[in-house]
Amino acid sequence: MKIVIIGGVAGGASAAARARRLSDDAEIIVLERGPHPSFANCGLPYYVGGEIQSRDKLLVAPIEMLRQRHRLDVRVHAEVIAIDRPAKQVTVRDLASDRQYTESYDKLIVSTGAAPFRPHIPGIDSDRVLELRDLNDADRMHTVATSGSRKAVIVGAGFIGIEVAENLRRRNIDVTIVELADQILPPWDHEMMIPIQDHVRENGVELCLQDSAIGFDETETGLNIRLQSGATIAADFAVVCIGVRPESKLAMDAGIACGPRGGIVTSERMQTNDPDIYAVGDVAEVMDFVTRQPVQIPLAGPANRQGRIAADHIFGRPSAYRGTQGTAIVGVFGKTAAMTGQSEKLLRRSETLYEKIYIHPTDHAGYYPGAEVMTLKLLFDPNTGHILGAQGVGTHGVDKRIDVIATAIQGGMTVFDLEEVELCYAPQYGHAKDAVNMAGFVASGVVRGDQTVVHATSDPSAPPVYVLDVRSESEFTAGHIPDATNIPIEVLRDRTDELPRDRKIIAYCKVGQRGYLATRVLMQRGFDVSNLSGGYLSWRRTAEASSTT
Repeated sequence: MKIVIIGGVAGGASAAARARRLSDDAEIIVLERGPHPSFANCGLPYYVGGEIQSRDKLLVAPIEMLRQRHRLDVRVHAEVIAIDRPAKQVTVRDLASDRQYTESYDKLIVSTGAAPFRPHIPGIDSDRVLELRDLNDADRMHTVATSGSRKAVIVGAGFIGIEVAENLRRRNIDVTIVELADQILPPWDHEMMIPIQDHVRENGVELCLQDSAIGFDETETGLNIRLQSGATIAADFAVVCIGVRPESKLAMDAGIACGPRGGIVTSERMQTNDPDIYAVGDVAEVMDFVTRQPVQIPLAGPANRQGRIAADHIFGRPSAYRGTQGTAIVGVFGKTAAMTGQSEKLLRRSETLYEKIYIHPTDHAGYYPGAEVMTLKLLFDPNTGHILGAQGVGTHGVDKRIDVIATAIQGGMTVFDLEEVELCYAPQYGHAKDAVNMAGFVASGVVRGDQTVVHATSDPSAPPVYVLDVRSESEFTAGHIPDATNIPIEVLRDRTDELPRDRKIIAYCKVGQRGYLATRVLMQRGFDVSNLSGGYLSWRRTAEASSTT
């Protein structure tokens, strides 16, 4: 068996290592265009910022280790320029000598990844306009960031843009982010990003949202970045981080089927329309685990699994790729944003029936020092309770909760199962009723009909709704929803005669717990009442989000 793998890093290197473990006799050739077959591209921003000080730490699997330990034929500076499917061979250009040669294969794995998208903007080819894909890019940016630069503009506020911003601030460089969307980190829902955006600004980053770069003009000392809004920003350099596109031209030219966004169409075994050719990693189009629709999501974890599965199938193993559910996390100046499954915006776009709830628990027991509030948003089917997605923002413990919910989605679990999951507990780690359990309790109550919920986006202050604030008088005085009436939960049962029976009542508290109790009290007395999910805190964030659009 002769296996040729085009590209290394996560998918290709994993496929090669797995293939070797399954067959010590197979001939395995890895053809890598760059100088390093396996490096930690997710760590590049942290090398630029100095958090990772040694460049060598980014070399996950050095060439000699792959050659000696796994007996792989690893060839760097080897660019595949054509695939001849009938002849079952590839044409390779040795970039060091500019020599071309052909290499035959029994099975071919394409792991060419995705390249940063660089639109046709005047001046974008300037040496002062950087990107961050590989170690060469990181070296270049590291040199610029440590050579006296004082001002940078980042175009794009996705994962890489935010991580680069944080790490340039570590170098005491002033940073402005320009983002076409009305929020940073566009995969998340808008209201979830309000506290993160505030935190980014507090750490010295200027945000120019709903704007875009239309030109980069070199000056004697740096760049002028012209924006669609008419503004111009002077900087020493710029970094373009506006997404990636699959590097699938090689496959397209060979007649391998690709999807509308350029990803190579694959089966659950990672096979293309040619049964002897597989595609893995960022270049591959796969199925969304939740929706079962084709999707293109560049993430390291799925790429690793896809590489293993391709190797398994080549050697007759029955493993299959379940699909990508988009579980992702990003650190932002000590805060965390994480998500899994579908966002609300994607569910709306696909016209999928859903319900949502918000909770604002602390990351561990409130009586133990250092407890901080996090926000969890859970999306689910209102009829069956099947979990569709979740998002979390906070400081500590967000990753744990989203990981648990991601596992629940993989297992086909429902919100009722979240009520029952048994998670480890000690006061410095969580609650006896963990945040995951609480999300399950609230969502299950909605599905069972124990309460109905409304959301801040529904404009709870609009007439003829009666808005009932069940917090204390001091909390009400400090801030409340317009036109709300304050009746604290402690006296609500004695004052129900003050409430209208001909109008819908929306009850709310700070985060939703007292609002739920008020809803139960009033439902049992015949009132038409709903609880405002997430309470005043969610309403305030939604109001802030609306004011920025």
